[in-house]
Amino acid sequence: MAAKTNPGNFFEDFRCGDKLVHAVPRTITEGDCALYVGLYGDRYPLHCSAEYARSLGYQRETVNDLLVFHMVFGKTVNDVSLNAVANLGYANLRFLTPVYPGDTLSSVSEVLGKKENKSGQNGVVWVKTQGQNQRGETVLEYVRWVMVNKRDASTPTGADDKPEIAKEVKPEQLGAPKPLDLARYAAWPSGGRAFFDDYEKGERIDHIDGMTIEESEHAIATRLYQNTAKVHFDGYAAKSTRFGKRLIYGGHVISVARSLSFNGLENALGMLAWNGGAHANPTFAGDTIYAYSQVLDKAALSGRGDAGALRVRLVAIKNADPVKDNIPLKVEKDGAQSYHPNVVLDLDYWLLMPKKR
Repeated sequence: MAAKTNPGNFFEDFRCGDKLVHAVPRTITEGDCALYVGLYGDRYPLHCSAEYARSLGYQRETVNDLLVFHMVFGKTVNDVSLNAVANLGYANLRFLTPVYPGDTLSSVSEVLGKKENKSGQNGVVWVKTQGQNQRGETVLEYVRWVMVNKRDASTPTGADDKPEIAKEVKPEQLGAPKPLDLARYAAWPSGGRAFFDDYEKGERIDHIDGMTIEESEHAIATRLYQNTAKVHFDGYAAKSTRFGKRLIYGGHVISVARSLSFNGLENALGMLAWNGGAHANPTFAGDTIYAYSQVLDKAALSGRGDAGALRVRLVAIKNADPVKDNIPLKVEKDGAQSYHPNVVLDLDYWLLMPKKR
């Protein structure tokens, strides 16, 4: 009799060009959005106030960009990363269509390539994922790569077809959301003082506050996103890993850092795209996260004289204050540059920011 349960895909199961249609579409509710605020303290008014959102041309308050990402990502775990060692990075992520409470999201992925690691125990798999709403509109797309365990570590696969990935989303590929109308824009709902014009290339913004990750919050978050990766859920199995305990989902760290970045980027109107990102070191329950942002570049948006795009590097530090403790991004290790052990996130993204009127 055939097995009824799904053990998930191992490294050997992936084939370049395979299309993975992920199960369990998800309608995002007002409750999901409220729980997201409770988990991360999100304060961006576009996601908190229906009246504010309507004043900017939207139907109502929008779903936080990262909640959209988590929901789309969570659908993929059962097929892509159920047997993952770790999620390694992202590239070419673009937020394409606003999502509102009541929208239903589904996900589909394409396998771009894979490469077996020298250890023979596992390998890296690259996939491109698209999230769509109930009207078939693509709301989000991205590439990610994940280290996946092999089913049979004793048998080499010879897999070595790592794909070429664009290093950045170019400014001409960016665009403000179609509904956005800044004619009635007011800064008081955010409390922000700085606009696109006020940020300078090379400027560093230290976001001051810290947030400790609780085990219970992480468990609720991963369940909210229906992220079933074993490394986040199964504490018993995690005892036999090199860490001896569960890993915090990397997206949880991104949401913590993004919420912390409100202090200094209050007027931001959302994420436009990610150029790339890396979970530099693992995070565990009890770790305290601090964050800073560095302005890498500024760009005009086609057809928009009222807003521009800031290219920002968001760095999250665990268990050390990046200002007081002077934590560098990278250090030399074995003759090469590696992330400092306290650096847990390095995210390069484009942010939508209004200009002064």
